[in-house]
Amino acid sequence: MSIVVENITKVYGTQKALNNVSFQVKKGEIVGFLGPNGAGKSTMMKILTTYLKANSGTAIVNEFDTITSPRSVQKSVGYLAEHNPLYLDMHVREYLAFNASVYRVAKSRINDVIEMTGLTPESHKKIGALSKGYRQRVGLANALLHDPEVLILDEPTTGLDPNQLVDIRNLITSIGQEKTIFLSTHIMQEVEAICDRVIIINKGEIVADTTLAKLQENQLQVIEVEFDYRIEDVLLKQLPHVVQVVNTHELVYEITFDTTKDMRPTVFDFAHDTNLKALQINQKNKNLESMFRELTS
Repeated sequence: MSIVVENITKVYGTQKALNNVSFQVKKGEIVGFLGPNGAGKSTMMKILTTYLKANSGTAIVNEFDTITSPRSVQKSVGYLAEHNPLYLDMHVREYLAFNASVYRVAKSRINDVIEMTGLTPESHKKIGALSKGYRQRVGLANALLHDPEVLILDEPTTGLDPNQLVDIRNLITSIGQEKTIFLSTHIMQEVEAICDRVIIINKGEIVADTTLAKLQENQLQVIEVEFDYRIEDVLLKQLPHVVQVVNTHELVYEITFDTTKDMRPTVFDFAHDTNLKALQINQKNKNLESMFRELTS
């Protein structure tokens, strides 16, 4: 295992940021770590990278304990923090050379990571003159300098425009062919595009841990319907194959069915039989975004 977390708890004053959190990440996996703001994502990542110590529990990275062997963990982990810390007055190569000396790696490694992260055309510039997308590439290049086995990336695509986002996403996917990647993000499409597995945390506790393949195999059917007046959820729950009914707002309901049969005619007939008007009926699949919303709302 690349990462083993067992019963980690972290408390800030009276606030419990992480509550008895446990999970594992296999070698070679790309795992998305999701949760709303304040759920404990960054705290967990800082514990895995030895920036913070947990109040209790154990975190093992590449078979090294984060408490008893912090230097060994640091040597085997590449970390890109949420707020990418860069020296804006330094040139790209100058910055990477400085960090190469800190890591005590060969200067030839600088050219390797510049090429790997697509920085070659901008490598002669000052970091302060780069776009947000290229600054993220510099952060990734720095995280890769010492050729770590595990990359921990905290919101690596925050603030990027659509083109930059695709570029960084492709870069992460490419890197993931050789390394274990544990990343946090708020962009569900990003997780669905590049991750093998997703872990969802809410209020300091793990609420879901599943592979993307399993999620796609077990997609449920969601019918969104708007009636002309409000009705009791219990009536909709009497429909066949119903798993869940949620009154999302006003007169709009999301009805989840566990069947491959198109349930829109059934919902239409229900409206007719109960003297309701179905103002709109839409079918959509149960995807990562809807699961996230249900588990963290």
